[in-house]
Amino acid sequence: MPTLAAIFTPDQPPERLGTVAAAAEAAGLAQLWVWEDCFKESGIATATAVLATTSRVTVGIGLLPVPLRNVALTAMEIATLARLFPGRLTVGVGHGVLDWMGQVGARVESPMTLLREYTAALYALLHGQTVTTHGRYVHLDNVALDWPPVVVPPLLVGGIRPRTVALAGELADGVIIPGGNSPQDVRAALGHFRDGRAVRPGGTSAERAEVVVFVSVPADGPAADVAATVGEYAEAGATCIAVEGGEDGTDLERFVAFLAGEVKPLLS
Repeated sequence: MPTLAAIFTPDQPPERLGTVAAAAEAAGLAQLWVWEDCFKESGIATATAVLATTSRVTVGIGLLPVPLRNVALTAMEIATLARLFPGRLTVGVGHGVLDWMGQVGARVESPMTLLREYTAALYALLHGQTVTTHGRYVHLDNVALDWPPVVVPPLLVGGIRPRTVALAGELADGVIIPGGNSPQDVRAALGHFRDGRAVRPGGTSAERAEVVVFVSVPADGPAADVAATVGEYAEAGATCIAVEGGEDGTDLERFVAFLAGEVKPLLS
């Protein structure tokens, strides 16, 4: 059965996060997803808040925009969280919204080159390697984490376009497919993901991959309809379906309880 998760979008005020996390914990929901949008909320800060105020909920960050963050700093932050809360974190990285990256002077000429260099370096750092690389955008000279994770969190790459999804298969532990894509879109994307997996260094194409799909459903929809939608994405290949309820997020506490108490029992 796929993991059923809820999404706390960064258009919600940060002070709501504590009650939503508490509701997820009380309801027995397995996972809560947050992410980093300009100019709203930090993905690392919101993940830390959820992890520190719960004991069972796992947290996904989907995603951190790589043009905005030095890769060594991102590795340090992820490693710190992973050591404080081992086994409770999943992290995604991606291009970010290119217009926003332009607003802060971080937009690059080749987003794919940056994402490739960044993902490879971040993966190596989190796995305790000493990294020296001088790419087009990522420059590290004999860098290693003093406190690498004991339990290395899965590192995912977010995207839907073929080259990005193939890169996720090649260099990461999985892929995050954004909202607004149909189950058929997911199936097509996973074909490109498998293409990348086939050329993964070390011949690890058979490794289990995380496939996270973001889905929006009506917050007041019947549980059976939501479960059917989740099932369609699971059949398409998703290992985790992260659900956002409606457009305004007016009652996230009730929604996470609804997912855990009414939708999850209907999944097989």
